[in-house]
Amino acid sequence: MIRVYNTLTRKKEVFEPVQPGKVGIYLCGPTVYKPSHIGHMVGPIIFDAIKRYLTYNGYKVTWVVNITDVDDKLIAESERRGIPMSELAEEMIADYMANLQALGIDGIDHFPRATENIDAIITFTEDLIRKGYAYPAGGDVYFDVSKVPDYGKLSRRKLESMLPEGGEGVERKRSPYDFALWKGAKPNEPFWNSPWGPGRPGWHIECSVMSSRLLGETFDIHGGGLDLIFPHHENEIAQSEARHGKPMVRYWMHNGLMQAADEIGKVGGRNTRVAEDDLDAQQAGKISKSKGASPFRDLLKEYRPETIRLFILSTHYRRPIEFSERRLQDTETAIETFYRFFERFERITGQSFYSLPVPKSRKEGDLLDGNDAFMQDVAGHRARFLEFMDDDFNTGGAIGELFELVRRLNRFVDEHRLEDPQHRTPEKTAALVRGATVLRELGHVLGLFRQPPPKRQLPEEGGMVAKLLDLLVSIRSEARKAKNFQMADRIRSGLAELGVVLEDRPDGTQWRITDQTG
Repeated sequence: MIRVYNTLTRKKEVFEPVQPGKVGIYLCGPTVYKPSHIGHMVGPIIFDAIKRYLTYNGYKVTWVVNITDVDDKLIAESERRGIPMSELAEEMIADYMANLQALGIDGIDHFPRATENIDAIITFTEDLIRKGYAYPAGGDVYFDVSKVPDYGKLSRRKLESMLPEGGEGVERKRSPYDFALWKGAKPNEPFWNSPWGPGRPGWHIECSVMSSRLLGETFDIHGGGLDLIFPHHENEIAQSEARHGKPMVRYWMHNGLMQAADEIGKVGGRNTRVAEDDLDAQQAGKISKSKGASPFRDLLKEYRPETIRLFILSTHYRRPIEFSERRLQDTETAIETFYRFFERFERITGQSFYSLPVPKSRKEGDLLDGNDAFMQDVAGHRARFLEFMDDDFNTGGAIGELFELVRRLNRFVDEHRLEDPQHRTPEKTAALVRGATVLRELGHVLGLFRQPPPKRQLPEEGGMVAKLLDLLVSIRSEARKAKNFQMADRIRSGLAELGVVLEDRPDGTQWRITDQTG
C-alpha cells in the first residue's frame, strides 16, 4: 500500500488514483530563458523515479512536464541578446532536453508549451469571466480572489498576510491580491490577439489549461518545488476549481529546493539543517539562475549523470538537497561500490550485470525465501527497499538498502571464495546471479544501473603512469610478504587519496582509477 504526503492536507494519505489503475502526473517545468542548472533537474529526477515505481506497481502512468516559452524573463533576455523570443526559447528547450536525455529521464509523455495553447487559454479565461470569477481591465484580465472563499488553502495563508502580486497594472485591479490571467502587450513585445486586445497569457493559467487538457479536470498528482506553493499552485487551484467546479488535484507533492551547502541554515553563523517545511530558509539558500548557477551541461563534464541522479535521490524528496562539490565527489566515490561489484560479478559468472533480466513488476520480482539464509537476506533487503518506497517514495531510505544489498552480495562472494575458480560451484554461482538480479531490479526502479557507465580515461598501457602504478603495486606486494604492513597500508592509502583503488584478488592485485570522469 503506497502512502503519499499531500501538501494540501499536511499528512500522508493512502494513494488512490481518480481512475483505478491509471495515474496522471503534472510537474511544473522550466521557464526557458537561460540554460538549465542542477536545480532544474531535481523535479524531473524525483518524478522519473516516482513514475517508475508506480509503473512497477502496475499503474499506467501519464506524466506531463510543461514548458513556459513566453514570459517577462524570456522577453527581457531575448531583447538583451537581440534575437526573437521564439529563437531563444528553442535554444533553451534543446539544452533542457539534452540534459534530461543525459540523465536517462525518458518517461515524460507530454511536453506542452504555453505558446501552443493560446486558444485554450483564451477560452479558459472567457469562461472565468462569464462565471464571474475574472474581469477585463484595460487590455488585461484579472482573477478576482475575493470570489473564492477558501483561497489560500494550499499555502494556509490568510489573504491579509499575503504579499500583493504588484507589478504593472496594479491600479487597474479591484484588489491588489488579484492576479493576471491575460496581460496586454506592451510596444515591441510578442503578442496574440484576444477579445481583450493583443497580449499574452499570465503564468498561472498556462498550467491550469495544459494540465486539464492532457490529464482531465481532476487528476492525481501535481508536483513542483516547494517555492511554487504560493502563489503559483495556489492560483492554479483557484482558477481551475472556479472553472470546473471540482477539485483540481488529489495529491499535491512538493520537493525540497536545491541549496548551496555553504548557505544552508546560517543562523547566527551556525550551519544547521533546514526543515522540509521551512520555505523561507530554503529560499535563502536556493540555487537559481538569478544567483549565477552554472549551466547543468558544465556539471556533466565533471560528473557522470548516474552520480548526479544518485546524489539527488539520496535525499528524501521533501527535504532540501544540500549541494556542494564535496558531496558530489563523495557520491562519485560511493557509486564505485556498485561498479566494482558489477566487474566482480562478471569475472565470476562470465556474464554482464547489465544483461540480467529485469522484473517488470513488483509481483514478478517476488522471491521465495525458502531456508537459504543468503536468499532470505536478499529478500529482506528487497522488502525493506519496497517499504521505503511505499512510504511516500522515500528514495533516500531505498538507496540505503541498495548499499546494504551490495555489501551482502560482496560478503557472499568472500565467504565462498567465488573469485577463486577452484571454490566456485554452479549452486553458489546461481545464488549470486539471483541476488544480483534483485539488485538490478531495485536499481532499475530508481533509474540506476540501466547501462554501463562511460569508460574512464585510463593511462595508456605501457605508458609512464601505468608503469609507475604497476611498480607501486609490486613494492606493496613485496612489503606484505615481508610483513611490513605499515608500508603496504601507506601505499594503499596514498594511492586512494590520488583516486587509485587497489583490489586484492586471487590472481593478484589490480589497480583502478576512480576520480577521473569519462
